[in-house]
Amino acid sequence: MADVTTKKKKPFYKKWWVWLIALVIVAAAVGGGDEEVADEIKEEATTEEAVAAESEESSDEEAAEEAVEDDVSSEFKSALKKSQTYSDTMYMSKAGLFDQLTSEYGEQFPEDAGQYAVDNVDADWNENALKKAESYSDTMYMSKAGIYDQLTSEAGEQFTAEEAQYAIDNIEADWNENALQKAKTYQESMSMSKEAIRDQLVSEYGEQFTQEEADYAVNNLE
Repeated sequence: MADVTTKKKKPFYKKWWVWLIALVIVAAAVGGGDEEVADEIKEEATTEEAVAAESEESSDEEAAEEAVEDDVSSEFKSALKKSQTYSDTMYMSKAGLFDQLTSEYGEQFPEDAGQYAVDNVDADWNENALKKAESYSDTMYMSKAGIYDQLTSEAGEQFTAEEAQYAIDNIEADWNENALQKAKTYQESMSMSKEAIRDQLVSEYGEQFTQEEADYAVNNLE
């Protein structure tokens, strides 16, 4: 019987086409990774450029503001400081602030200095109107309509209609209680009758409370 020589097969991992496929896969993976890395580097560079540009723009704006401030006279700067004080402590309107700065009975600044001040003061006129309204409600027990008139009056606070309405819409006040406190004032200081007090509370030339608020006040007087 003749010997039969059995031909051994190469292991799978030793076949040349397996390594070729593996090399192709690795090359594709490496190539894709390089693209991702490149994209990340490009994105970071773009971000850094944007930050640098923003920083440069901010620096330019600050430099421009400083240049403008350097050109402002000491009179203008003083008017601006004074207007900031009035706004922060007395919650004045823009028009009221201008009048106070330029009045011969006030600060006596020139009109151009006063205008510069009210145009550049850091103020929220709506909030100033609200603060002033709260003051009238808390200390003088005024009605809603009375406060609105006082805020907008030329002889009063000189806020705009929009600013005054913002104040009225956002104030926290008990109008019944305000009417009662006002009624007590009339009763104690002027010895008025209840019916006279009621009339004074609702009069458009008086306190301008509603009829319901006036009735509440009179009914709760001692």
